Amino acid sequence: MPLTRPGRDRLTLAAVALSSLMFGLEISSVPVILPTLEQRLGADFVQLQWVMNAYTIAVASVLMAAGTLADRFGRKRLFLIGVAAFGATSLVCGATNDVGVLIGARFLQGAAGGIMLICQVAILSHQFREGRARSVAFGWWGVVFGIGLGFGPIIGSGIVAVAGWEWVFLVHVALAVLVLLLALAGVEESRSPQAGRLDAAGMLTLSVAVLGLTAFITEGPRLGFQAPLALTILAVSVVCFIAFVVVERRAAHPMFDFGVFRLPTFSGALAGAVGMNLSFWPLIIYLPIWFQAGLGLSPVGVGAALLLYTLPTLILPPVAERMLLRFGPGFIVPLGLFIIGLGLIVMRIGLGLPDSGWAITAPGLLLAGAGLGLTNTPVTNAATAAVSSDRAGMASGMDMSARMITLAINIAIMGAILFNGVLARLKADGGSVSGDLHRMAERIAAGSPGSGAPTDLAHAALSQGFGLVMLYGGIGCWILAATSAMLFRGRGADGREQECAARPV
Repeated sequence: MPLTRPGRDRLTLAAVALSSLMFGLEISSVPVILPTLEQRLGADFVQLQWVMNAYTIAVASVLMAAGTLADRFGRKRLFLIGVAAFGATSLVCGATNDVGVLIGARFLQGAAGGIMLICQVAILSHQFREGRARSVAFGWWGVVFGIGLGFGPIIGSGIVAVAGWEWVFLVHVALAVLVLLLALAGVEESRSPQAGRLDAAGMLTLSVAVLGLTAFITEGPRLGFQAPLALTILAVSVVCFIAFVVVERRAAHPMFDFGVFRLPTFSGALAGAVGMNLSFWPLIIYLPIWFQAGLGLSPVGVGAALLLYTLPTLILPPVAERMLLRFGPGFIVPLGLFIIGLGLIVMRIGLGLPDSGWAITAPGLLLAGAGLGLTNTPVTNAATAAVSSDRAGMASGMDMSARMITLAINIAIMGAILFNGVLARLKADGGSVSGDLHRMAERIAAGSPGSGAPTDLAHAALSQGFGLVMLYGGIGCWILAATSAMLFRGRGADGREQECAARPV
């Protein structure tokens, strides 16, 4: 008996929502197992960074290309491929005991996740076209996506406590099978008759550029930033960034249209996207290390603590939407970034107080989460509203790519700041420790209790490193808040303010 239209639509929404849950969980639940990976797999600090960055770099690399391929060969077909690949790579992640294999599987998992993400929006846009049905479908998609991001830390820590770190990945194997069954029964196949050609040159140059810059920052402390290999990696990255700009300016159908940067609202929104992923999201990668090694929390305690950081991002978006309609993006986006920065600075101040503990950290966590809750959806709305409707997909892709690229680079930057802050503290007390200070600093930064340094010195070094990380995130976010405000109020050739009013999408 064939399914009715409402029945197919419910199955489609369930498939898309579950796949968005999977994608979000793999960003926010994995950080809580990083200290466990250091202990169980013997992963060093640099390898822990690559466990996270492999995923984000891969997502950024495939986003725009996946949209083009989905339009040409079928959104359902590519969605099924992405889900199946996500499940298979999750199986490899959970089954391996080799950190190198885990990093490689995480890269492939990120590529599959990027395919899923871009197809989710395309499928919902095609299958839910009427106003109310479309609004409800995208509303549920956003809620479930937010649950994956917001509750990922507590879900991940709960899984670790009950079943072990492997199941943070293995759970997606069962979810992928369920999504495949739902999608096969419910999702309609669709293509775009105006599908453009794949911008392979743009995708390749951008991917190599981001990978090279991330590798230079991540591996620099180990190789030496002035070592020939490190400088070669940096040179390749710079050349590829320049080549990417040249390719995109000459392409007939570029995946990045640099002309939109002349629109004040789009540029201001993109500065907001960069600000969030320079500060809030990369810090969540490292906070579990501080909570576990610095504050002595259990894995479940770490997940509960991070709820203060992520829960406001689920509660405040409706408030942000109302403020967006009333005050415009030029007010709400810089305000949200300022509050994120304030939260990180409050956390930094708390680290310097005597007997700094959980209660002193909590206000900063809540402030930073509130700032993200006010910023996240207005950034996307402003970016897509700044361009014509036929270019909204391109604008959304640029927004998401900017987020993922900034996240990947700043995971590396924050890691380098953390390591060097710890190392500087160890060098300052060099008389009380002996051995390889670089190796000792890596172990302390990774949250290892067996670093070889006295416990008090290791704690002080970790505190100094995290203080510098929070200072970087807070000040960087304030700079981007000011930049965003100025861009929103940019003036065009006629000298008049050209701030566009954002509309919900």
